[in-house]
Amino acid sequence: MTEKTAAELQKLEEELDPEMQFRPLMPRAGWLVAALLLILSIFHYYTAGFGLLPETTHRGIHMAFVLGLIFLVFGASKTRLATPAPASAMAPLGIPLYDWLLAAGAAISSLYVPWIFHDLQFRVGNPETIDWVMGTVLIIVMLEATRRAVGPALPIIAICLMAYALWGRYFPSILQHPGNTWKSVVNHLYLTSQGIYGTALGVVATYVFHYVLFGVLATRIGLGRLFIDLATALAGRFSGGPAKVSIFASGLFGMISGSSIANTVTVGSMTIPMMIRIGYPRHFAAAVESTAATGGQITPPIMGAAAFLMVEYLNLPYQTIIIAAVVPAFMHFFGVFCQVHFEAKKLGMRGLTAAEIPDWRRILKRDWPTLIPLLILLMVLFSNYTPYLAAFWGITACIVVGLTNRNAPIAVALFAAVALAIKTDQITEWLGLLAITIPAAGACIWWTISDQDGKHRLIDLGDAFVMGAKYAIGVGAAAATVGIIVGVVTLTGVGFKLSDVITSSAAYMASGIGAVVPAWMFGQAGLALFFTLVLTAFVCLLLGCGVPTTPTYIIMVTIAQPALSKLGIDPIVSHFFVFYYGVLADVTPPVALAAYAGASMAGADPFKTGNTAFRLAMAKALVPFVFVYSPAMLIVTKEFTWPLFLETTIGCIVGIIMLAAALTGYGLAVMSKWQRWLLFIASVLVISPSRTATIAGLILAIPILLTQIAAQRDERARATIT
Repeated sequence: MTEKTAAELQKLEEELDPEMQFRPLMPRAGWLVAALLLILSIFHYYTAGFGLLPETTHRGIHMAFVLGLIFLVFGASKTRLATPAPASAMAPLGIPLYDWLLAAGAAISSLYVPWIFHDLQFRVGNPETIDWVMGTVLIIVMLEATRRAVGPALPIIAICLMAYALWGRYFPSILQHPGNTWKSVVNHLYLTSQGIYGTALGVVATYVFHYVLFGVLATRIGLGRLFIDLATALAGRFSGGPAKVSIFASGLFGMISGSSIANTVTVGSMTIPMMIRIGYPRHFAAAVESTAATGGQITPPIMGAAAFLMVEYLNLPYQTIIIAAVVPAFMHFFGVFCQVHFEAKKLGMRGLTAAEIPDWRRILKRDWPTLIPLLILLMVLFSNYTPYLAAFWGITACIVVGLTNRNAPIAVALFAAVALAIKTDQITEWLGLLAITIPAAGACIWWTISDQDGKHRLIDLGDAFVMGAKYAIGVGAAAATVGIIVGVVTLTGVGFKLSDVITSSAAYMASGIGAVVPAWMFGQAGLALFFTLVLTAFVCLLLGCGVPTTPTYIIMVTIAQPALSKLGIDPIVSHFFVFYYGVLADVTPPVALAAYAGASMAGADPFKTGNTAFRLAMAKALVPFVFVYSPAMLIVTKEFTWPLFLETTIGCIVGIIMLAAALTGYGLAVMSKWQRWLLFIASVLVISPSRTATIAGLILAIPILLTQIAAQRDERARATIT
């Protein structure tokens, strides 16, 4: 198995991920941009450890760097990616003059609100001309920056909602409102904390950026390689081994990766060729990797930074969010694993040979110190310190482990020092100085007396800080644009109006079905809840298309989640529901970005890959319905009891196995069409948290099981004769 270098993986990501398609720069422009990106990363690293600036100031500085850099890093069009543009009077340093002007406008308009913050309270509701002009400039440059960085979907949604805020009186029925002037819209979006400078931007500036940076650094020091190699060593030998490696590796790597596409590229660069080599169809290999990769966004402890957003929105401890996420995440990976296993048995797949499987002892001996940064991060997190302080210590540990070339004694000493500081409650006092002196001293030592390899490690560390900021600026722009969406919702109340539309439509559908379905099977309230969930899931899939995980979750909470809250569903349950369906959009055609990235790597048909990926992710699509009807699955809800939890979870596991067999067409032997359809219906009933439905599903499945046992016996008899 060939191992791709960091540069090769970076090139793959830039080719396949719209958020990574950076413009080529001339050397001087490249150095300038790299210096600005490095300053942005150092700013967040320093403030995470030694104290954030005042809220609006911190967010303003973050946004000024993010939006300004986007105009230098991303071109207006993606058509010229091969070579840098030449420098000229109209393109200083090879970057068009209009991009320099847009960058300056973005920086000035972002910093304007922090600058006038001392008398902002007198301007809200009565903005001066300069205030709403600056706000207009920021909105324009923000929409363009977001279009360049993450695509047109999010800016289009924001523009449509701003149009709704302006001309709401022309909308029909329940959506109608008196409308607003442009000045009042800008006032709300720009000068209040309910718009651009609101929670969405704040969470990215204080949490998400740090974990993107940590993920890049952890990957650079070898933690990603450790996860992938361990997964290969543990799962590679079994039937269809490379596909199972893909599942385990993507789950582990997803904990430190904030992007399903980055996860697909990094892990898929190794697993997709192996899957194709042992006989999996190309589209299936790509689908397995992309589906497993999207699981990284729902896998504790980081969940693509969504866990920290949930902490902010739900006002719950971080530990509560993580515990709630464990079982649903397991169900997703278990569902993919079952389908992969049955597909391997159906096609007669082999595992990897002994020569293709690395020795797990050698892997651990070489790379186990790379686990120290993750352990330190989790230790600080679970000691009730802030997420950004945990990220600070995780990043610091990455710096130490990287500079010392995974030196085990130094890594253990750092872990012990942090543990002692936590125990004595001194982590923010005397150890703060140590945190800054260790990397500084290490840098000086390597630069002055080390060999050439040590200098390369220092350079690689600086490059990781640059790339971390580069990867995070797209999410930063998206979060700021989501602030427009949130601001319009709070200004017009459209979120609650949409929830009324969803719930009333669901009630109408329920009444129609209820007229022909006996009341003892499904009550009117139960049908109304079911159709509300279906419509909400559809809205989440639609709005999540082409949008990164973090802004997807914020949009879902703002627009889709109120419909579930209106029905009295526990907030943590409704938040998890909309989040899961927002993430599912990454493998749902027609805009299945992760699936299309996998298809490009495998040389497969993108649409066929997307359809297969959605089929593999069917457990992720059904499990949210389960924990809505039986919140005990999330453990932390008030409905939790051990008997109810075990009944729900075991039924779900059995149902997922049946569902995988039905979708694959193979259990103990090949199935006919009628067997597959009957088993599919039975599996959905078993997955359902209703005891009556589960029993009915098991009864339906008995004939299939008996025919499968008979078919397997016949196959073995024929094999014995031959």
